[in-house]
This record gives sequence, structure tokens and C-alpha cells, in this order.
Amino acid sequence: MPHHPYADILPLDLGDGLHLELRTRAGAPEAHELTMRNLDRLREWEPWAQPAQSLTATRTFTDFVLALYEQGKTVPALIVRDGHPIGSVSLKLDPGTAIGELGYWIDGAHEGRGIVTRAAAALRDAGFARGLARIEIRAAAGNTRSRAVAERLGFRLEGVLREALPVGDRRHDLAVYGQLAAERPTPSERAPG
Repeated sequence: MPHHPYADILPLDLGDGLHLELRTRAGAPEAHELTMRNLDRLREWEPWAQPAQSLTATRTFTDFVLALYEQGKTVPALIVRDGHPIGSVSLKLDPGTAIGELGYWIDGAHEGRGIVTRAAAALRDAGFARGLARIEIRAAAGNTRSRAVAERLGFRLEGVLREALPVGDRRHDLAVYGQLAAERPTPSERAPG
């Protein structure tokens, strides 16, 4: 794959046997199994989880995000523990505006342990270190777990877009959080694992 500013960050050791690893086509079967184990939870908040899920669709999605990765437009990572994926974290990139957007989810069995916060903090820090001016997190207003990650990372709630997130036959209000490069925490202020 061509080199771009984020090619050197993955794999990234998060400590305690956790790593961030680039999604790969070879890893699609395990990523698909992870999604299927969590599909009911994901369907509550995620538009992408609404259609029927298949291994072919997971491979197609993986090919799509890897093509964007090659173009420097995303960092699609899996959160891995002991060689197996337990969640997903990505940093979408708009090189023209120097704005990134973090997205994340984790297996239900691993919730509540600070893993997503650590993974998102690592990609946030990498984004700011490579010149992003602003990073956003967008979450359904009712998704308190996702919003709590943004708040633990020091992101500021900038507004709520009414009915801006269609999920199945419902429309959720969308909470928009932002953090500027100048606001990023110093190492001593960063969220603990």
C-alpha cells in the first residue's frame, strides 16, 4: 500500500495485551463474526448495521475502507486482544480541511473497561500529531455509552442536530462533539486506561 501519514501507526500497542491493527481482507471472517455477535446492539444505533449482514458484505466493506486508507482518507482499525478482534475504531480524514472524525464500537463482553476510550485516544493523538486541526465524534443523542467516551476524552458538545441520524425506521437526534488541536490534552491530562 502507498505510504501516507498514518501508515506507521498500526499496529499500535495499547498495553495490557491490546493492540490496534489495520483491517485486512484476511481478517474479514473474524471481523464478520464479531459484528454478528453484536448485531442486535449495533442495530440500535448504527445505520450501517441495518441491512442483512454477510461475510461477502464484510469483505466488500473491508476492500472499500482499505482503498480509502490507501488514499489517506481513513485509518480503519480493529481493537485486538490476544490476536482476536474485540472492537472497531476508525479515524475518517478530510485532508483538505484537516478535520477527522472518530468512530468506534466494542464487543458487549468488553464494554465498561475503558478499552474504547484508550483506542479512540490513540487515534485522536495520532491525528493531531499529524496535523489535524479538529476531530469530531458524532453519536446518537440517546447513545450514552458512546457520548461518555467523547466526554472522557475531553471533547466538547457543540450541538445536537435534530433527527439527523436515520436508523432503521427511526430518526435519532445526533450529538456532535469536537476537539481542536489546541485543546488536546497534555500527556498528564490524558484519559487513563
